[in-house]
Amino acid sequence: MKAIQAARGTRDLLPPETELWNHIEATARRVFARYCFGEIRTPIFEDTQLFARSVGEETDIVSKEMYTWEDRARAQSEKAQSLTLRPENTAGVVRAYIEHKLGESGLLQKLYYIGPQFRRERPQKGRYRQFYQIGAEVIGPTSAGSESPLRDAEVLEMLATLLGELGIVDWKLYLNSVGSASDRPRYVLALQEALKEIAPKLCADCQRRAQTNPLRVLDCKIPEDQPFIETLPKIAEFLDANSRVHFAQVCAALDACGVPFILNPRLVRGLDYYTRTTFEFVHAGLGAQNALLGGGRYDGLSEAIGGPKAPGIGFAMGADRLVLTLQAQQEAPSAMPRLADAYIAPLGEAQQEQALVLARELRQAGLRVELGDGNFRIKKSFEVGNRLARRIVLFGEEEAQSGIMTVKDFASGAQTKVPRAELAQALQRK
Repeated sequence: MKAIQAARGTRDLLPPETELWNHIEATARRVFARYCFGEIRTPIFEDTQLFARSVGEETDIVSKEMYTWEDRARAQSEKAQSLTLRPENTAGVVRAYIEHKLGESGLLQKLYYIGPQFRRERPQKGRYRQFYQIGAEVIGPTSAGSESPLRDAEVLEMLATLLGELGIVDWKLYLNSVGSASDRPRYVLALQEALKEIAPKLCADCQRRAQTNPLRVLDCKIPEDQPFIETLPKIAEFLDANSRVHFAQVCAALDACGVPFILNPRLVRGLDYYTRTTFEFVHAGLGAQNALLGGGRYDGLSEAIGGPKAPGIGFAMGADRLVLTLQAQQEAPSAMPRLADAYIAPLGEAQQEQALVLARELRQAGLRVELGDGNFRIKKSFEVGNRLARRIVLFGEEEAQSGIMTVKDFASGAQTKVPRAELAQALQRK
């Protein structure tokens, strides 16, 4: 019988790699806490209309990549509800903001999330059908300062800090403004006019986008299309005065706090809800698909899904890509302790229960401890212990009666006798 394997586009995360994932998540939580963000956990699936109305029905995500199904109606008179595994998390966070009336506090809501998302894409390096994101959103009523360019700059400065604390170097921040809700229609008309001539020369996807959503043409990654796309109008030429001032203030604040950036007039991101500031952090170590994370401002998203006016800005970073980047920089091996502090080797079945008690004592003292098996011969205990831990603690009848433990350090070969009361302290020493 053929063995069942993980579905295409998914994979198992195994130790010791999961230690690096935990390191990334713990670092993110620590940095977010310093900026006063709190964690939110939204459902893994939502009403399909949430994504159709927020992300955009003509985007590739909604039109081609979502995992959607009809939930069975609870009664014959009811219509089955269309549900979708979340392809991104911002829409769910804003839905929760509206549903739980978080805006009534009058304060900014600073929320972060960590969890899986799902898109039916062609699997490739760093891109999976079940992928993991770490993201955050700042959203609230305008009276709380949610439209302020200072919020944009603060989020970007926080991301620069996070990448630094993860040990990721040589990143680049690309920055653009896609303008307000009134700027976009004027720009789209100009794009449509320009695309009439060049669309037949572009790839099939861009020919379709030229009709349904011209902004998406700017996202094209096909090398042969780039010379034509470079001739298209730039959105900066269509920004109104308020959008220009807002973007200039974001740039000035980043300059003031020393966060370097590169202006990229083609950066529009792949979701319809973005307004004004959009950004991407990229890293050369990821190859052609070099985006580490991205995000932007979404001042009209709350209204688009039936909520009150609540401007916001947020981002999502692919945890998979952070792992690849750290591994490429050879940061991963040094980031995580791979060996236990001690391997407790019970010398015979009679010592197993008390060996468990000893292991419990050491673990409660904060040590990483592996517990052996009393059925192992002494040679096997040493072989297994040497693979799993820095030291081995022999626990036989003599040690049980005297309370003096025999400890051997695998690296130095030194063997010592340590009173049980001092064992935890001795094992904590390097």
